[in-house]
Amino acid sequence: MNHTPSAAVPQRPSAGTIPAGTGPGTAGSGPAAFPRRSVMAVLVCWLLVVFDGYDLIVYGTVQGSLINDTDWGLTKATAGTVGSMAFIGMMIGAIFAGRMSDSWGRRRTILGCAVVFSVFTILCAFAPNAPVFGGLRLLAGIGLGGLVPSANALVAELVPAKWRSTIATLMMSGVPIGGSIAALVGIPLIPAFGWPIMFLVAVLALVVVIPLGLRYLPETLPPAVTGVAGETETAGNGAGKEPVGFGSLLRAPFIGMSVLYAIATLVTLFAWYGLGTWLPNLMQLAGYNLGSALTFALALNLGAVAGSVITAWAGTRFGPIPTAIAAAAVAAAGLLVLVTGPPVAVVYLMLVLAGVGTHGTQCLIIAAVASHYPAHLRGTALGWALGVGRIGAVAAPQVGGLLLAAGLGVNSNFLAFAGAAAAAAVLLGIIGTKIASTTKAVGVSQ
Repeated sequence: MNHTPSAAVPQRPSAGTIPAGTGPGTAGSGPAAFPRRSVMAVLVCWLLVVFDGYDLIVYGTVQGSLINDTDWGLTKATAGTVGSMAFIGMMIGAIFAGRMSDSWGRRRTILGCAVVFSVFTILCAFAPNAPVFGGLRLLAGIGLGGLVPSANALVAELVPAKWRSTIATLMMSGVPIGGSIAALVGIPLIPAFGWPIMFLVAVLALVVVIPLGLRYLPETLPPAVTGVAGETETAGNGAGKEPVGFGSLLRAPFIGMSVLYAIATLVTLFAWYGLGTWLPNLMQLAGYNLGSALTFALALNLGAVAGSVITAWAGTRFGPIPTAIAAAAVAAAGLLVLVTGPPVAVVYLMLVLAGVGTHGTQCLIIAAVASHYPAHLRGTALGWALGVGRIGAVAAPQVGGLLLAAGLGVNSNFLAFAGAAAAAAVLLGIIGTKIASTTKAVGVSQ
C-alpha cells in the first residue's frame, strides 16, 4: 500500500519558474548550499506561516473578553461554536488550495490565501455581533487553511531532498511562534485597547510580508511527465499526463496510507487546536487571572516552537514517523499529569511538553506526507490530510465548550485532548508498521 518517497517530477520552465534539474529540490541534488532566492522564498513562506499561526491562536486570547466584555450574549458553548468557524473555513481552504496549487501553481495560491486571511482577520476587529464575527472568521479560515499545504508543497520543491523533512518541520515552527506572539502582545494590548486591537495586527502581513512574497516566491507549474512516445508533456496537455486530484489519493496504491494520514492529522489537530482555543479560558476557570492565563498559553506555544526544532533534528535522525509516535506519547502523558492538579511549576512544564508533543507530531506528519507522495500529488495530498484533519480542529472548540457547559470541569478538556494525542500515537504506529512491511517487501523483491 505504501510507496517509498518519490523524487520530484521535473517541471516545465518559464519566466519566474524553477527549471527542472537545476532547482535544489530535484532528485539527485547534493547537499550544496541553497541558492539565495530559494532561501528568501522559504523565509517568506515561514513568515506567512507565522501570521497563519497568529491568526489561528488569536481567538483563544480574546475569547474571555468576547464572553465577558461584549453584549453579544456568548456562552461557553456558543463561544466554542464561534471558535470552530475558522476551522471550518480551514477545512475548506486546505482541501481546495492543495488541489489548486498542483493545478494552477504554488505562488498564486499562496499569495491569494495570504490576502484572504489578512483582509478578513482585519475585518474581525469591526464585527458588530457574534454571527458577523463568526462569518468573518470562517472566511479568514479559508485563507489560513489553504496557505499551509501550498507553502509546504512549494518549499518541498525548493530544498534538497535530504533536507526536506527538516525544513518542512522547521517551517511549521511559524504556527506556534505566531501563537506565542498572540499571547505576548495580548497581555499588554487587550487591557489597554480592548480585544479588537488583536485582529488589527494582521495588517502587517498585508503591507509587509505579501509584498515580499510577490518579489521572492517563484511560480511552479503542473509537473511535466513523459508520454507514451517518450516526449515530455505538461500535465495540462493530452495523453500521457499523470492523474492528479483526490481520486488518485483514494485508490490503490495510495488509499490506505491516505486515510491513515488523514485520521492521524485529525486527532492531532483536535489536541493542538483544542488546547490553543481553550487553554487561556480553562486557566481562568481554574482561578488564574487573564495575565497568568495568557502566560500558560505562552508556555504551550513556546513548547511548540521548541518541539519544531527538536522534532526537526529527531525526524532527520530517526525518521519522521518514529519521532512522531514518541512526540504524541509525550503530549498525552503531559496532559494526563495536568489532571492530577500539580504545582504551578509542573503545570508550566507539562504545558511545554504538550506543546512539544502536539505541534511536533503535526509537523512530522506534514513532513512524512510531503515525502511519501510523488510531486504531482504532493499539494493535493497535503491538502487532503490537512483538510480532513481540520475536522478535528472544528470539533475541538465545540467539544471543549460542551464539556464545560455540561459541568464536567476543566479536567474533562485535558482528558479529551490527552486521549486524542494517544490515538495519534497508535495511528502513527500503524503507519510505521505499514511502511516497514512495504520497505521489507521491496527489498525482498529486489
